[in-house]
Amino acid sequence: MTVAAWLRARADDDRPGLRSVDDGRSWTWREVVAECEDRARRLAARSRPDRPAHVGTLLDNVPEMVFLLGGAALSGAVVVALNPTRGAAELAGDAERANCDLVVTQPRHAELAAGLAAGVGDGRAPLPVLDIENEIYLDPPAPALPAVPFEPDPGTLLMLIFTSGTSGRPRAVRVTHRKVVVPGENLAGRMLTAGDAVYCPMPLFHSGAVMAAFAPALAAGAELVLRSRFSASRLLPDVREHGCTYLHYVGKALSYVLATPPDPGDARNPLRFAFGNEAAPREQEAFAERFGCRVVDGYGSTETAISLSADPSAPPGALGRLTDGVKVLDPATGRECPPARFDGAGRLLNGDEAIGELVNTRGLGLFDGYYNEDAPDRLRDGMFWSGDHAYADENGYAFFAGRSADRLRVDGENFGAAQVERVLADLPGVRQLAVYGVPDAASGDQVMLALAADGFDPAAFAAYLRGRADLSPKWPPRYVRVAPELPATASNKILKRSLAREGWRTGDPVWWRPGRDLAYRRMTPDDAARIRGEFERRGRLHLLEGNG
Repeated sequence: MTVAAWLRARADDDRPGLRSVDDGRSWTWREVVAECEDRARRLAARSRPDRPAHVGTLLDNVPEMVFLLGGAALSGAVVVALNPTRGAAELAGDAERANCDLVVTQPRHAELAAGLAAGVGDGRAPLPVLDIENEIYLDPPAPALPAVPFEPDPGTLLMLIFTSGTSGRPRAVRVTHRKVVVPGENLAGRMLTAGDAVYCPMPLFHSGAVMAAFAPALAAGAELVLRSRFSASRLLPDVREHGCTYLHYVGKALSYVLATPPDPGDARNPLRFAFGNEAAPREQEAFAERFGCRVVDGYGSTETAISLSADPSAPPGALGRLTDGVKVLDPATGRECPPARFDGAGRLLNGDEAIGELVNTRGLGLFDGYYNEDAPDRLRDGMFWSGDHAYADENGYAFFAGRSADRLRVDGENFGAAQVERVLADLPGVRQLAVYGVPDAASGDQVMLALAADGFDPAAFAAYLRGRADLSPKWPPRYVRVAPELPATASNKILKRSLAREGWRTGDPVWWRPGRDLAYRRMTPDDAARIRGEFERRGRLHLLEGNG
């Protein structure tokens, strides 16, 4: 089965197929397929003699993203999902490494797209940029273009989706038809029928929304309901208005929804399932109770070399049971870590020996490699090393213990510590610096910065951050540790693992910003106690105790 075969199976389906809640437009599946066939002709016309066209998409969750994805499936073209949260120079590098031939965008991202159109730095050539709201976007008329005689196989490349590696430079993950079909069939078979509606507020430039919203909706023939950008306050009204039975989320989305004012009638809605990853255990429970649905939180990554499914019989907070070949290994020795031991309160007793890296020891799963790039940090001895730390109990249930210090995920966005370090490299008065991830109380990570300096001026630091146009919105540090010197090896390599283990619980002075504003203040013992209490309230205290 391929995405193209799924689309052809919907060609005569007059049931609801796609809806945009932002402007009220809707299409039947028959109409969706017709739009996809139109884009297939246009993309095929742009193919090169040596390879199919690579079309970069700088788009929110708009219907055109679905039409282009379907057009690529039917023509052999490749959609390069560009992330609009990145800076212009970084996007230009991404587009170059992914061999983009053109970029499709919308007015909201015009400034970023202008950089691609002009060519940004290092002698990069300008790219043709098409605006979907320009009246000539769809010229020439599709009938003037030839039909597309193309039949993909499961291994045919469909998309390139970027993720961050420990080097800090994003890698383009090869997303084949197989990589989309397998999770789509699995989720559709478990949670959807043709009469259902899938709510998709998460960005389609990430793999989660493609594999856990678009794919199962298409597989089941359910309606795909798009919101261009996630809104916590609009989620329940959208679900009710459009009869959504299934919600896809990532990271803190459930937490943001739970922060909206509750109503006694919240559970009166059609939602049956919320499926995603990285929600805190307490948030999962609270969301399920408040909105009257089942929350299924799994583990996976863009590479999909390792996937763990939620198990109703699992202990609270578990990612799921380790599958055949997936083990927790000591990254230093390669040996399997012993089972975790807990005290009567459920606290991890042997974190030093039980916490290791999640590894697929039998191969690569659904991972088809990175585009034009090797990954020795991920692929070693025929095994896939995830870079994610975990521990497993005696029954094989795995618990997330954080990411390696050089890979961070903040509010659903992946990036490398080296990217942030490059931006901060010329901070005045700093002898050494290191950026690393520390656990967030709700989901994912927070950015922490350690400085070797004689002092710290929080107002000057905030002003420096505001003046950096190359600082992504997710990169400003939440915590800043200041020390005379940073721990280092004999070869002067900073011991990030040690810094990350201590986090903000250190004898060195720590400044932090409690809110969204770039306003830092000295952390007090009361602040530390409140943060710890927040971890405990959300069922994530083990992330601190396992790293302490």
